[in-house]
Amino acid sequence: MTFAVLKTGGKQYKVQAGDVLRVEKLDAVAGDKIQFNEILMVDTTVGVPFVAGAAVQAEVIDQIKGPKTISYHKRRRKHSSQRTRGHRQQLTLVRVTEVLAAGADATGVKAATGTADARRAAHETAK
Repeated sequence: MTFAVLKTGGKQYKVQAGDVLRVEKLDAVAGDKIQFNEILMVDTTVGVPFVAGAAVQAEVIDQIKGPKTISYHKRRRKHSSQRTRGHRQQLTLVRVTEVLAAGADATGVKAATGTADARRAAHETAK
């Protein structure tokens, strides 16, 4: 089974075909086919910094939220104030369908971009 190490959302994931990942929110809806192009390693080929022509194709399963994290701050002594905040990270659930060692440019599959990248691209085209 071939594996790859991909980079998305500031994190690295070791994947192979059939894996299900929870990654930072991507600009895609359930059922979309996406392609990760920032591949750091495929089997024994290590990129400098990325492997040229390599890609990982995946199918978006759903947009989900992660578990709730509680942030609690208490200022003691004379201040006597406290603050509680909750946060649920936006995530995208994807299933890896294929690991391509070469020929990623000719597939025609939409590249996986985060929501911040999508907003930035939309802003650039609006000018």
